[in-house]
Amino acid sequence: MRTLKYVLAVTAFVLVSGYAFGQASLGNGNKQVNAGVGLSGWGFPVYVGLDFGVNDDITVGGELSLAAYREKWNTDRYSHTIIGISGNGNYHFNRILNIPPNFDFYAGLSLGLYIWSSPSDYPGDHTSGLGLNGQIGGRYFFDKNLALNLEFGGGSAFSGGKFGITYIF
Repeated sequence: MRTLKYVLAVTAFVLVSGYAFGQASLGNGNKQVNAGVGLSGWGFPVYVGLDFGVNDDITVGGELSLAAYREKWNTDRYSHTIIGISGNGNYHFNRILNIPPNFDFYAGLSLGLYIWSSPSDYPGDHTSGLGLNGQIGGRYFFDKNLALNLEFGGGSAFSGGKFGITYIF
């Protein structure tokens, strides 16, 4: 009997904890800030972004990112900088897939302007321009306002992946 009470108490604690700390999708009218580091063919960009919940399943937002890298061309070395300014829209699948509330899974599109800065004597071809990305990602909330996020995407200067934190305010 004592073991059954212990098992029930632990089970209840685990279930309540999952819902107490969970957030699922952002929700209508809420805001979150995201920050972290990425992985691309041009180094490790850092990023910061802000998302707004426009309904229970959809967010829109913006992001600023920066990458700097060095490249060897024949015997010379060149330093480059890339600044990315993008807007995004994501659909969050938690409600329709009945995902536990301490997780948030989403997919969407981003459209961005990428500004390349290379030395004037650089012989290669790096030009600024627009980039369209598709992304898929997820968050794990270990607190009601704080989560770890992981995102994969492709299609522009910062294709690859991102890892960081999310704070809801």
